[in-house]
Amino acid sequence: MAQRQKKPEILHTEIVAKSRLFQIEQVHLRFSNDVERYYERMKGGGRGAVMIVPVHEGQLLLAREYAAGTHNYELGFPKGLIDPGELPSDAANRELQEEIGFGARSLTLLKELSLAPGYFASKMQIFLAEDLYESRLEGDEPEPIEVVPWSLSEWRTLLDEVDFSESRSVSALFLAQKHLELK
Repeated sequence: MAQRQKKPEILHTEIVAKSRLFQIEQVHLRFSNDVERYYERMKGGGRGAVMIVPVHEGQLLLAREYAAGTHNYELGFPKGLIDPGELPSDAANRELQEEIGFGARSLTLLKELSLAPGYFASKMQIFLAEDLYESRLEGDEPEPIEVVPWSLSEWRTLLDEVDFSESRSVSALFLAQKHLELK
């Protein structure tokens, strides 16, 4: 295992831009060799997020919903923010019920992922949901989410779908398959 380097010293941080959803923070750093640099990053809210890979009766249950970033309908796994004071597993079960109309009796944490860690501090916990039961909660989506069943045995063909392109969903699919193969 490689030896870890000493983290740079944070000399100063400052919010340089802010919107309703995001804050951009400038960070002044000094590295162990005395080189100083300024970086910009999205300031994390500290809440975290979850993504859930639901497996029901031999099928993956995917969600097709509008994504403003690509201005397209994207196919992926249910996901959402963790509410203040909420456990990640509870957030995962709530998001399942809000987005696809199922709850889970079994949730397995597969891995915590980061997205572009050079720019974002936020983390997403990936769960496998099994032993599902019908249960619907009211969500905050502007329109109903289409639930798309996909045969678990045909998971590789999902990778060929043009609208299944979000890196977190692709990673979650591989993590779930690895876990399920070990059973």
